Amino acid sequence: MEPSLRVDDLTKQFDSFVAVDHISLAMARGEIFGLLGPNGAGKTTTIRILLGLLAPTSGHASVLGYDVVTQSEAIRAHAGYVSQKFALYPDLTVAENFDFYAGVYDVPRKQITERRAQLLREVGLSGLERERVGALAGGSRQRLALACALAHQPEFLFLDEPTAGVDALSRRALWDLIYELAERGTSILVTTHYMDEAENCQRIAFIYQGKIVAEGTPTEIKRDQVHAQVFEIECEPLDIALTVLRDAEMFDEVALYGSTLHVIDAHARAKMDAAQNLLRANNVKVMRAEEIIPSLEDAFIARLRSADRAANGNPK
Repeated sequence: MEPSLRVDDLTKQFDSFVAVDHISLAMARGEIFGLLGPNGAGKTTTIRILLGLLAPTSGHASVLGYDVVTQSEAIRAHAGYVSQKFALYPDLTVAENFDFYAGVYDVPRKQITERRAQLLREVGLSGLERERVGALAGGSRQRLALACALAHQPEFLFLDEPTAGVDALSRRALWDLIYELAERGTSILVTTHYMDEAENCQRIAFIYQGKIVAEGTPTEIKRDQVHAQVFEIECEPLDIALTVLRDAEMFDEVALYGSTLHVIDAHARAKMDAAQNLLRANNVKVMRAEEIIPSLEDAFIARLRSADRAANGNPK
């Protein structure tokens, strides 16, 4: 079966700045694929190219078999898009926004009312048709944006940071909807900053400075990208502990992880007693320090640090 997305050696350059640097990807039909990376890594530029909104400098890409350069209208007819910035109209009602986008997507007028009722019910907004969008909470606005993107029953869905600034319950509700759509056969490309959300994807890719630096299932990424020991340290005050360990340069990486620190190093186990003694000498109380299985965030940080070292001519 032909993949739902194929990207071959795709590049986008703005003057001397390379936003997307020779990336290649492929997605199966009905797959949830996560594209992870820091701000400015090239995620949104990639999506804009795939939607036919931006011409690539070189390379080739197709969505549902349609070429992104020569068949962009066909892509937009078969794909939905939820942008990272709220793109609906705050002064219009929920129903008015949906009807507007349904019209943009050429949904037959006689089908709009029935489809609106169905999709608003699926996203949990039934009964709010007359509410002005500007009065809705962030999570409700994003659910409406998703409903609008689904108005024309797309086969492919692009979600660019769909849960940014959304509360935890709304994030969970949105992901439940994403799972349902994938089970029905919709292919979904999602960008996110949340590592717990990335775990929900069947496959993920790390994009950094325009390049794909790692790709695979979440399990494969965690197994293959962290070639070191990872320790979790529970201590307080956390900010002082972070500064002390980073300044000491004992470990390859020291990072905040919730209310703890994660340290990554090939010899972390052998260095842990010295690290705890150093923290206590700086009036940091250490409650716990134990070796853990690397998280996806650990893998992400380790891979980006490795890319930085390679770019600076230091492969270690």
